[in-house]
Amino acid sequence: MKKNLCLAALILCTGFAGYAGAQQAKSSGEQRTAAHFRAIHNRPLMVAAFLEQMPKGGDLHNHLTGAIYAESYIQTAAREGLCVDRQALAFTAAPCSDTQATAARALQDPVLYRQLIDSLSMRGLRPAESGHDHFFDTFGKFRLAARAHPAELIAEVASRAAAQNESYLELFLNPDHAASAQLGAKLGWDNNFTAMRDKLLAGGLRDIGTHAAQSLDQTDADARKILCAAPESPACKMEVRYIYEVYREFPKEQFFALTLAGFEMASTDPRVVAVNPVMPEDGFVSMRDYELHMRIFEFMHKVYPSVHISMHAGELAPGLVPPEGLKSHIRQAVEIAHAERIGHGVDVFYEDRPLELLKEMAQKKVVVEICLSSNDQILGIRGDQHPLPEYLRAGVPVVIATDDEGVARSSMTREYQRAVATYDLSYPQLKQIVRNSIAYSFANRETRARLLKDLEERFREFEGQF
Repeated sequence: MKKNLCLAALILCTGFAGYAGAQQAKSSGEQRTAAHFRAIHNRPLMVAAFLEQMPKGGDLHNHLTGAIYAESYIQTAAREGLCVDRQALAFTAAPCSDTQATAARALQDPVLYRQLIDSLSMRGLRPAESGHDHFFDTFGKFRLAARAHPAELIAEVASRAAAQNESYLELFLNPDHAASAQLGAKLGWDNNFTAMRDKLLAGGLRDIGTHAAQSLDQTDADARKILCAAPESPACKMEVRYIYEVYREFPKEQFFALTLAGFEMASTDPRVVAVNPVMPEDGFVSMRDYELHMRIFEFMHKVYPSVHISMHAGELAPGLVPPEGLKSHIRQAVEIAHAERIGHGVDVFYEDRPLELLKEMAQKKVVVEICLSSNDQILGIRGDQHPLPEYLRAGVPVVIATDDEGVARSSMTREYQRAVATYDLSYPQLKQIVRNSIAYSFANRETRARLLKDLEERFREFEGQF
């Protein structure tokens, strides 16, 4: 008995020592990495190299068509035989008129090629030009090229993410190509949301969802084929999910139909993990119908309580809209629409009772998707005018996201670099933000657990260099 007790004590002590040693090694690895990061903090190129190699988890705010670089769209347009409107510098359908050029011409004409890149992105923005207008106008200019091969778009974005040590993506798209909006226009508006839903479902909305799922099946399979051409490639392991985008500038009957289609699809298709309204928040319909939109989301949440909701809210700045337009969008998204994540959240300090709102968001763990380059280019909000430091001080969870990396000519690494250079973030803060990008993703529980485990292993390997 005495020998057995001594042996048990020895094993117990050895186990504690092993655990303590593992924890100490983990701690010392993070401490060494943090010390190295502090040492290079004022050397931008060294910081960029550090962040390029650092694990970056997931990108939770990424518009698929806006994530593609202009160079790719020019190649696609040339391959598809599209034309270029020389005045608007936008792609048009063939045949080309006398005042248009073939898109293929841009591959031999360096001036046209340069002009197209500037038109399809934020590169070369003129000082007197509106960044807001130029940014949003690009989507109409490259739309025809974006529609040609969606699988190639997904593969490009996923490959770029994998190359920057990301492991998870949530991409905005509309799988039914707005067919649900057309049904909404056909059936018309009804102030009774239940009756409106019943009418749409009886009118064929579920059939639209079935076709959308089949289309997504093919797109997913084609994208996977491209990504896994080399099975050992990190891009082949990338987890990709989709957020169904709803167009907030559409008439209310179409907005309702789109939202219902999104909730229906997200409730049955595990690849579609959330619903989110897109298009400029300062648009006429977006501003006029904002509360109605939030009420529609509130209704959908009651009918489909398991469907996740993210929300473009607070992507506004003083002068862009009248002062009263800044007062309540984030609060309504949180309190009425049940948003779990807020995209941008830039105007939070112009809302009524902003400190109370921050406290509420912290308590509810409402995550803010921080998109620094986008906020600068569209809204002119940068530096100490951006609320990122205040979100951190208030304990509101944040993630770093790219938004439209192709249009913005950015990348996840550059977004982190901008956050570090502007807000003096420490390595532990960066690590927490990266963890948030997986922990607050909309992947299912099993996928999140696996991705978090993989992320910790990536951090151990990364910190082992220092």
